[in-house]
Amino acid sequence: MTADTLFAWTPTAIVFDCDGTLMDSERHWEKAREVVLSRHGSAPDRKFAQATKGLHYTECGRMLAEYAGSPALAGQMTEQLLASFRQLVADDPVTMPGATELVRKAAAFAPLAVASNCPRDVVETGLSRAGLLRYFGHVLVPEGEVRPKPYPDVYLEAARLCGAAPGDALAVEDSHCGFLSASRAGLRVLAVGPRKPPHDAGDADETPPVDLWVASLADPDLVKWADSRRP
Repeated sequence: MTADTLFAWTPTAIVFDCDGTLMDSERHWEKAREVVLSRHGSAPDRKFAQATKGLHYTECGRMLAEYAGSPALAGQMTEQLLASFRQLVADDPVTMPGATELVRKAAAFAPLAVASNCPRDVVETGLSRAGLLRYFGHVLVPEGEVRPKPYPDVYLEAARLCGAAPGDALAVEDSHCGFLSASRAGLRVLAVGPRKPPHDAGDADETPPVDLWVASLADPDLVKWADSRRP
């Protein structure tokens, strides 16, 4: 899909990822991983940092333990990871460039939801402190029978709750894990951030379809499109 095609379309619903898309918290996950690994005498390299981006925190904790050579400590390291991340977010909740404006504009023409791999309290507290939570009718996180990204569950459930068929909804994502989740669910995918080469994508066996890349949510064409969709 070209930019012209996507920007001529009005989605029935828009589902946003949170970390790294709406909230500038991916750096907090990176720091939290560094903190946990340092406690166990290790440090992440660039490949590990990219491979863990966007994963559910329990999977990330397991990978941290394996990376540190202590797989039996996966539960302990997961708890340490989440505690460190929560503290970092509480100390510095910041939105990504353009997030507040785009969410406000998008809410005028489509129901909005959030689909995240983070715990519900982290997502809702961060969005609330940023003044964004009120724009979202639904917040979907892995709980109960809803599996984490890269499974499609959070996006399928978000589209359903918004009353939209998956193919009529737009996902806004920044990670390979999220791209996989949204594309597997059948949503169109707007990727936010620098375009990664295939060998850095994290899953060499499956490169997800991304309909359009923008450098940030403040992209002028994206803002213009949101303005043009409003009634």
